Amino acid sequence: MRPVAGTGEPIIQVENLVAHYGETQVLDGVSFEVFRGEIFVVLGGSGCGKSTLLRRLLRLEEATSGRIVIDGIGIAEADEKQMQAVRRRIGMLFQGGALFSSMTLAENIALPLREYTDLNEETIRALASMKLGMVNLAGCEDMYPAELSGGMRKRAALARAMALDPEILFFDEPSAGLDPITSAELDELILRINATLGTTIVMVTHELSSIIAVAQRAMLLDAGKALAVGTIEEIKRKGGPLAHRFFERLPPESFDMGLGPLQRLVEDGP
Repeated sequence: MRPVAGTGEPIIQVENLVAHYGETQVLDGVSFEVFRGEIFVVLGGSGCGKSTLLRRLLRLEEATSGRIVIDGIGIAEADEKQMQAVRRRIGMLFQGGALFSSMTLAENIALPLREYTDLNEETIRALASMKLGMVNLAGCEDMYPAELSGGMRKRAALARAMALDPEILFFDEPSAGLDPITSAELDELILRINATLGTTIVMVTHELSSIIAVAQRAMLLDAGKALAVGTIEEIKRKGGPLAHRFFERLPPESFDMGLGPLQRLVEDGP
């Protein structure tokens, strides 16, 4: 399954975004657009600014300067009512899942429904069951997070992120801590959600297999700068030496020698 094409209409616009932690600059003039209905991946090595960018997009932390527009609303200027409307249209899957351990899966999914809607408890319970069914966890409503495998917890957290039928889903390292088979299953679920619901998906990851599997377009970050934005093939062409190392899985010293893994094996021996 491949991701569906976006409509060409930007739902997220980021212009010259700068962010600091104290005196340290973490994002340096980052600009990009995410089109409605596409899967957009922010990729790069550890510490390049990916998660910092995500937190600024959600306004969990304030940017130093620049502009972020989500579905026509500039979030830096938005008042609390406007931000609530923006967040109502966004679902977030955190790296650790962030499920409440003292609550059942149904109770976890009910939280945003109780906060943002006036639905009765019977309807909320029915919606929780439906969302769990969408992530292949039908019948698990009364289970607790501790009773689940890592992959099941990620899927349960995804069900909660989809509770309000968001237009945009944000994923922070969704494959972190998962084995390759479980990670591939999660990738297929992400593709299915995008294809069937048309949900815009923004994923932060450095997992190469997931990037290749799901990305329609991507942005390569390094030291807080956007090196390239486009399809994976465009990233490979325009991203310079870092893109070459990233997609060929070459450590810096191997790249400096100009040798790929197979060439080194032939020349140096096993």
